[in-house]
Amino acid sequence: MKIRARSTSSRAAVRPPDADTGPDGSLELAAAAARGNAYAPYSAYLVGAAVRTSSGRVFTGANVENASYGLTLCAERAAIAAAVNAGERRLAAIAVVTQSEPPAAPCGMCRQTLAEFAGDDLEIVLVSASGKRLKTTLGALLPHAFRPAALGK
Repeated sequence: MKIRARSTSSRAAVRPPDADTGPDGSLELAAAAARGNAYAPYSAYLVGAAVRTSSGRVFTGANVENASYGLTLCAERAAIAAAVNAGERRLAAIAVVTQSEPPAAPCGMCRQTLAEFAGDDLEIVLVSASGKRLKTTLGALLPHAFRPAALGK
């Protein structure tokens, strides 16, 4: 089974995770499906993300590019915004699917946004279009994160 990813500039197939991926399998599939909604006419770099909140709900996002490059919205932040818009405030896991080999990690802005809603133990699964996986944590990707506590909150 292949999941088709689309954008206005290209099409790319994504191989879903293997059957033995455990509880993260559905999160990875949701991220792969979200990648199919990416709007990437300038870079053709399609990204999909899915976050699972502490309540168990799943929210997805895809990257949305803009002709004014700085206004581009990353898939990870789109998924987080969808969760926050639904009233969620704590993240338990995130899966990110890209075309990169090895799988690409979230950018710095996305890492900082994840730190706003999760602790260092946040499970992060990075998946390439070919299905290669890398599991890590937010603490490994963003040690010594700037958090609300630094502002006295």
